[in-house]
Amino acid sequence: MGTDEELFEQLNKLHGSKTIILGIGNTLKGDDGAGPVVCERIAGKVCVEVIDAATVPENYIQSIIKKAPQNLVIIDAVDFGSLPGTIKLFETEKLSSLVISTHTLSPRLFIDMICKEAQVAVYFIGIQPAQVGLGQALSAQINDAVDRLCNILEVIFPTG
Repeated sequence: MGTDEELFEQLNKLHGSKTIILGIGNTLKGDDGAGPVVCERIAGKVCVEVIDAATVPENYIQSIIKKAPQNLVIIDAVDFGSLPGTIKLFETEKLSSLVISTHTLSPRLFIDMICKEAQVAVYFIGIQPAQVGLGQALSAQINDAVDRLCNILEVIFPTG
């Protein structure tokens, strides 16, 4: 179990590097929208490119490869059996066995397709959802987790 401080330490090494932040999720399904909500909240507040891939991250594979970032930070709501609102940085090798995603293309396959064509370090941040029912809003726990994650990203990738 990681803390926000540990997450900051792990991501802070990306400061000053060419990084893309990509959010995955469906804002119509409650906490599953955590990734896109992070993107919405940090847009214009960070000095790196932010992509809201919604439920179709595969549509961005070629543009990410062409931009050749040093780092790709992926944010998605993931059921990893923890308390709702827990934020965890996953090792990409462990994604296939751990991640239960609601998207058609698994995060692991998405990452493999990019890494096959580009030299990029991938950081996968999962936020444990409380509920992912259609038509629900973000739960209080996930809203808090999104705020905490946004604060971390805004410190690591400040504008100006």
